[in-house]
Parts: sequence; C-alpha cells; structure tokens
Amino acid sequence: MADKPFFQIEGEDVVLFVRVTPRAAKDAVEAVQVDAAGDKRLAVRLRAVPEDGKANKALIALLAKSWGIPKSTITVASGTTQRQKTLRILGGAGLLGARLDALAGAADQD
Repeated sequence: MADKPFFQIEGEDVVLFVRVTPRAAKDAVEAVQVDAAGDKRLAVRLRAVPEDGKANKALIALLAKSWGIPKSTITVASGTTQRQKTLRILGGAGLLGARLDALAGAADQD
C-alpha cells in the first residue's frame, strides 16, 4: 500500500517526509520506512531532545552535513512539534535527486 514516496520534487525544491526519533544513542540518517498509515518516510535518529526546537535544529544540521548542503536551504515545513515532519530543501532537486532516488530504490527492494 505504500505508494506515496518519501520525497517529492516541486520545481527546484525537494519536499522530504521524515520520521524523527529523538533521544537516540547516536545521530543517524537511517533507511526509508513505511509508517502505520502506509506512507514512506526517511527515518532519522537524533541525540537531541525535543525541546525548544533542539531536535529540529539537530535534524537540519545532520541532513546538511550528511548531504553536503547548506543548513540555510532546509526548513521544517510542517510537524515542528511532531515526530513526523515535512521538510523543504530549497534548490535540492538537482543536488539530491539521484541520492534520494537511490534511497527510494533500496526501500522498494525491502
């Protein structure tokens, strides 16, 4: 049933659907997982606590470092206080398209 992809290209931007686990043992971008509603989301673990936006800042910093993009291009579009978040990566289509497609392909093989 998981037909909804974990990211969408909108013009030059990428809209990314993630599921954050705060208070983890380490910061890590994991794999694409299917949530209870049947939607695909990129699983991310963060050591940060979900207080005062600390987890959101840690999420942005981790993705920016992992993917070699500026932190300023990543914003939390929705879900600022939720585990399930929607991120917008400005101009990310050209930079991240192939990488995200590869993650999607790996998820489809599971």
